[in-house]
Amino acid sequence: MARLYILLVSALLALSACAAPPPPQLGSDGKPLPRVYRIAAGQTSEVQFRMLDSVNSLRQAAGQPPLTLDSALTAAAATHSRDMSVQNRPWHFGSDGSSPLDRVRRVGYSGSLVGETISETYETELQTLAAWMEQEGTRRVILSPEARKMGFSWLQEDGGKIWWTMILGT
Repeated sequence: MARLYILLVSALLALSACAAPPPPQLGSDGKPLPRVYRIAAGQTSEVQFRMLDSVNSLRQAAGQPPLTLDSALTAAAATHSRDMSVQNRPWHFGSDGSSPLDRVRRVGYSGSLVGETISETYETELQTLAAWMEQEGTRRVILSPEARKMGFSWLQEDGGKIWWTMILGT
């Protein structure tokens, strides 16, 4: 009897593993709600270098030189991501009226600012990069022939929203 019970439980477990995943939840507009992408505290370097490698692959395909990660530009990007979250809006000006140029000067960056790309999303860094590449202005910044350095950071709110900032410099 015990063997039959174990056999039935095993069969039920095997069948439940074959079940289709639940359908995505839909919002009031009928579109699927975003799934929250969580970035663990220990993943900072992993996420930054995954973005750097992806950007450099795109730049190589466009015949542009590779970028290196710059700590000063990354500090400016982190400050702006945090500030956008506080303001609850994605835009290029800080709550104190600062511009991207002001922010890179504040962190002591000695090169020239090429540009800044920002986003407010629940998507991964690679999905965000793909969205940036679809827009002419942000694509132009990412593929700029003058760019040599990249700063990249984010702030993820408790609810999962991510404020991404990428800054490129000479």
